[in-house]
Amino acid sequence: MKTKTILVTRKFPESGIQLLEQRGFRLSLWDRDRPMTQEELIAEAKKHNSLFCTLTDRIDRNFLNQCSHLEIISQFAVGFDNIDVKCATELGIPIGFTPDAMSEATADIAFGLMIAVARKMFFMHKTISRGQWGSFNPTGHLGIELKNRTLGIFGLGRIGLKMAERCKNAYNMKIIYHNRSRSTRAEQETGACHVSFDELLARSDVLSVHCILSPETRHIFNKAAFRKMKDSAIFINTARGPVHNEKDLIQAVKNREILGAGLDVTDPEPMSPESELLEMENVCVLPHIGSATIEARNQMSMLAAENIIGFYENGRPVHVVNPEVFDS
Repeated sequence: MKTKTILVTRKFPESGIQLLEQRGFRLSLWDRDRPMTQEELIAEAKKHNSLFCTLTDRIDRNFLNQCSHLEIISQFAVGFDNIDVKCATELGIPIGFTPDAMSEATADIAFGLMIAVARKMFFMHKTISRGQWGSFNPTGHLGIELKNRTLGIFGLGRIGLKMAERCKNAYNMKIIYHNRSRSTRAEQETGACHVSFDELLARSDVLSVHCILSPETRHIFNKAAFRKMKDSAIFINTARGPVHNEKDLIQAVKNREILGAGLDVTDPEPMSPESELLEMENVCVLPHIGSATIEARNQMSMLAAENIIGFYENGRPVHVVNPEVFDS
């Protein structure tokens, strides 16, 4: 087989890069701290057989039509909303991705945000740096306890199940969830109960989002949704920022329609440092670090590499978003 060339769009962990080099692939590594512009991406991709990319790369119809020669695109992420999968499928380009590599790490972030919001940790930390740590106040800045509360999960897949297990084991929380289909595994392992979307909103003490971003889920958590939630509820989103409407979320917290929010994802990203959310007592925001552990990122790099190797050596990526490209 002629040596295949791979464009690697960011500085990814060496575990995957070394694996590809050991298999004889020729790699071109983008080593700048910023993502490529789409013009740069197109120009470089035209010189290569395949693409090793991530969420910051815009793989839309414009890119795909100009780079239709690509034999495989392997995404360093579990999500793929930056890719026009329909167009890639039309062009016969398989899309690899890295499911489950980041499940433990992202569930940890969701769990941590839940606790941080419940106890106002980020806000209280700021009072120290602002010189506002005063004398003991028996009724000041009180949080809530989580034991025996109800956790609602929107999108109970791999990460959602890990979050459910943590909440069940740590706080004996009752688990309810809303999916397009039932999860018998979650129901058996955590006692989770499948409910309608409206019931999820009405019953959840903590509502944690773990769905994909799609036309159906974009801004599904909006003004109307927040108004159906308990005024004591905590909203957690570690999935994708546009699943919630950020302006509506700000108003929901300000108007005390919900208790607070914990976000690892925002809309837009990066979030403006002037965002009102950053100064709210009951809100904790992180800069999209759900998968940011050594273990998760190494595994993601390995899986992304294995998808390319699997395609060229066995005719199919190990994990593929659009398997229908192999049906024709």
